[in-house]
Amino acid sequence: MKRAKWKAGRSYRRRFWTRGWWLGFLWGLLLVILVKAIVHYMAPGTTASEGRESIGTIAESAPAERESEVGPPNAASASVPKTPKADIPASSGIDSADKQSKVLSAYDRLWVSVYLTRERQIEKMPIELYVRGVLAGEMPVDFELEALKAQAIAARTYIYRRLLTGDRSGLSGKEQKADVDDTVMNQAYVSIGALLNRWSGTVKEANLRKLNEAVEETKGLIVTYGGEPIQASFFSTSNGYTENASDYWNLDLPYLRSVASPWDKAISPKYEQTVEIGLKDAAAKLGVKTGEIRGMRIVGMTSGDRVKEVKLGGKTFTGREIREKLALASSDFTWSISGNAMTFTTKGYGHGVGMSQWGANGMAKEGATARQILAHYYSGAAVVPASGVLD
Repeated sequence: MKRAKWKAGRSYRRRFWTRGWWLGFLWGLLLVILVKAIVHYMAPGTTASEGRESIGTIAESAPAERESEVGPPNAASASVPKTPKADIPASSGIDSADKQSKVLSAYDRLWVSVYLTRERQIEKMPIELYVRGVLAGEMPVDFELEALKAQAIAARTYIYRRLLTGDRSGLSGKEQKADVDDTVMNQAYVSIGALLNRWSGTVKEANLRKLNEAVEETKGLIVTYGGEPIQASFFSTSNGYTENASDYWNLDLPYLRSVASPWDKAISPKYEQTVEIGLKDAAAKLGVKTGEIRGMRIVGMTSGDRVKEVKLGGKTFTGREIREKLALASSDFTWSISGNAMTFTTKGYGHGVGMSQWGANGMAKEGATARQILAHYYSGAAVVPASGVLD
């Protein structure tokens, strides 16, 4: 009887072991399938929105009242090391399909890590998906298509340059684990999650199709000068002229020269603004005595018709310092004093260096292409396919 029980127990254990082995095999197979799916999902060229919603459903325009202003925060960011060149010069045609595949694969392998300030987390995506998010954050969707295309190329140039140089300016703390953040300290970026619930119906379809078109028709294009990606500075609204980089940042960049931008005045709601500041408040922000404010005077103007220098209380301030300390819209300002208050009137919106976004829209309305817009605002620069990076 005991022997029979022992055999029964052994038979039971054998059946149990066999069933456990098959269960383990099935779980392992499922795990392999899952890993392969994840790898495919995250592979270069696969957008982070695939499997949830098409990329055509995730974009929106920047709020009209937010300032767009991108430029070098320090002198170091203006210096670019020589780029290792690909087999094909960026300016030449691509004769070989194999060579074209090599260039495209090098570019398509570029991913961008964005620090989302509100969520306090990093979002990673292919470079073209990042450009879509920046376009949605930096320019109103109702702008002309050619203006949107010019903005897409400028935005792509900005991030391409940062990836090339390893630039982490504008980031601090754990943000430095990312390539950029989502604010105007780098480029305004609208995250995938924030874009999924924008607009509705036919308006949504039309707007997102327009944004996608602007990005897709310019895929891989950047702005270069002397064969290197430029510091693609841009801002909201000019005062009629753009500013020399040397007059605002003390950086002599040959492609960031003052040029006429007459379109902004007629179409930008930001062209002229007025703000009132108390004398005591202004003095505190400028670090002078209240009585000295009344003697403030302009002693120099820039090529872009903005304030270059101001004398105040025995001190000399740049127009940029006055603008930033008093949070003025532009360094093209005048003022009047009545009682204990100063009233400032500004023309333009932003630092004034590089491409004016409203000016770009004005040019596009007159029939200019994206390339013509960029050639106007970035003197002597060329629009070429990105190549040579990370090869």
